[in-house]
This record gives sequence, C-alpha cells and structure tokens, in this order.
Amino acid sequence: MTIRSASVFAGLWLVAAQGPTTATRIVTVVNPIDAERPAETIALAAPALLEALQVKDVRTVRVRDDKSGQDLLTQAVDLNDDGTFDELIFQADLGAKETRRFTLTVGERRIPTREEYRAYGRFNRERRDDFAWENDRVAHRMYGAALETWAQEPLTSSGLDVWVKRTRRLVINDWYMIDDYHRDTGEGADLYSAGRTRGCGGSGLLVGGKLFSPPNFRNTRVLAQGPIRVMFELIYEPWEAGGTKTSETRRVTLDAGSHVNRFDLTFQPAPAGAELAAGVRINPGQAAQPTPATGVLRTWEPLKQDGHLGCAVIVPGMTRSLVTDGSTLALGPLATSGATTYYSASAWDRGGDIKDVAAFDAYLAREAQRRQAPVRIELGAR
Repeated sequence: MTIRSASVFAGLWLVAAQGPTTATRIVTVVNPIDAERPAETIALAAPALLEALQVKDVRTVRVRDDKSGQDLLTQAVDLNDDGTFDELIFQADLGAKETRRFTLTVGERRIPTREEYRAYGRFNRERRDDFAWENDRVAHRMYGAALETWAQEPLTSSGLDVWVKRTRRLVINDWYMIDDYHRDTGEGADLYSAGRTRGCGGSGLLVGGKLFSPPNFRNTRVLAQGPIRVMFELIYEPWEAGGTKTSETRRVTLDAGSHVNRFDLTFQPAPAGAELAAGVRINPGQAAQPTPATGVLRTWEPLKQDGHLGCAVIVPGMTRSLVTDGSTLALGPLATSGATTYYSASAWDRGGDIKDVAAFDAYLAREAQRRQAPVRIELGAR
C-alpha cells in the first residue's frame, strides 16, 4: 500500500476511486518521526472526498477516530477565497511513529457551537485597524493604517505583537470590548510591546546588509475563521526595499492547540539580492539563541509585570543570524518569485504549557522536526 504525504493529498482521489462507491472510506495517517505530534492538523483534499464519497458538500463528511470511537470536529477551508472549499481539516494527537485510522461517513452538516471554537481572528476598526487573532494557547495582533496617525499614540510598525493567555477560551473580543487588557485579571494580558522592531516573530527584507520593512497594512482578507484554523492575509502597499518598490501579501495561519503561526509571504517584485529577515525584538535580560541547523532563533526574556516570555522564529534554510535595528534576525532564502515561508512561536511561562526555557527549546526542536517531516496520509476503501 502506497503512503503519500499530505502535501500531495490532492491526487489521492485516484486511490479512493479504485474501491466500490460507498458512503464509507478510511483515512490512514502515519507519523514518520520518533516524536509525539499533539494537535496535529490533518488536511484532506475536498475533491478527493467528493469523488470518493459521492457527495456535493464536503461539510457533510463526518470523521470518526477509530482509536477512541469519537466523532471529531471538522472544518472546511477555502484556500483562495473563490467560494469553493479546497480542504477538510481535523485534528488528532499522534504518538511517536504512530499509525492511526479514521473512518469517513456522510451525514447532516453539523454547525460547531461557540464553545467548540478554538481559533478566531478579525479586523478591528474600533482599535485603529488592528488585525487580531488567537487560538486556545496564544493571541496576536498586527497594525493597520489608522494607527499611523492616531493622535494619542501613533505607531508605524509591521512587527508582530503577542498577548499572553492563561485561559483556553477565546478572549480578543472581550478584551477589546472592556479595554482593560494591559492588566492581568486572571486570563492574561497585553504585557509585550513590539514597538517599531520585529516584535515577537515579525519579518522584513535584508537588502545590501540593511533591514527594510513595510509600514502598517492597508487591507485584509479572512480565508478561514475557525473552529480549528484561522487564516487570513494582510496587504502591504508598495514600499521601498533597497531601491525597489515592492508590495507584500502576508498570509498567516494558526491552528488550535499550537504556539506556532505559519507566515507565507509574497513580495512583488522581489528586490534583487533580498533575503528574508525574521526575528525578535531585543529586550534587557533576554537570552537569544540561534540554531541554524534547525532554522530556530529564540529568545527568553523577563516581562516587566509577570513571568517570562519566549519568542521564536523557525526559518527553513536559515543561513545566519544578525543583530540590527533593535532585533535579532534569522536570515533565509527568498525565491526569485518573491515567495517564502517561515514560522513564529511564543510561550508564556504562566500559560500552563511551557514553563521554562528548556521546555521552550524542546518544543521548538519538535516543531521544526514536524515541519521537516509532515504526516503521511492515504484515503482508501474500508
């Protein structure tokens, strides 16, 4: 039996089509690494499911975990906002080297309850054009156009801000509404300041040895809005990077149960000789550690109000690190097409998951390994 990776799952409808047409199929998922994969997101290509199960709406596909016998929460995702769902995703905790089976059936579409939502994000006009997003572990925001000219506290920055959380529930709507989120009343707070730096995992371009970054974003597009995944794009209008006017589209993806955001960046046009520069603001008392072999650059710093915060980036193909413009940066390749991908992570030692720098290092090493070796997926008849 041939096992294929998730990245080529769109072709697996051929495997499914070989069996008889029934309302049941089996998904086999293999973890190829000797490490656990908690909250692994498994993505099934919608065309494969529609063909295999002979249905018209991928949202009517049910997923049952054969190990526990439980029906799992699912989410249909439209990757390009064309009105057609491209994937159906669900999550499972996978053990080291574990192979798991899931049964697919067809039933009435189930609408998730509010309590089942573990990822969410939105544009916030009322807070001078923030885009804020979160899951059950972390929360973030990036800054929009209105903040540049806000009379009270203007800020021009494309850095990444982080809000620390003690709770698993979604909080950004409540925190914005009450407007007291710089004080921890038991759920966490905004205890970090990105300022004009790269913040807790932001990016820019290094051209001719100099860091260039855009002003605040000018437009947004939400592609997925939970309950498992939040995915959106920020549009940065043309800005100068080493003598070249370039625009940037920044796609951000965050899944439930994870401390890691995925950033897919596209620069048009790509400045000649440009490198991706992703990193973390320099703070007093922080301990910075680059690990080029895994692409990880992390810091661990005391927060002024409570505990310690870990910030990190994972840059595939990381070439080196440097310190400039108030940030420690990891450098990586930028394709001639202007496309590149990196990851950011954060962890608060009061959040309940990652309690010290050693635990953060172990988490980052595992996350880097997960991204180098994705799960393998096969769709077949029962």
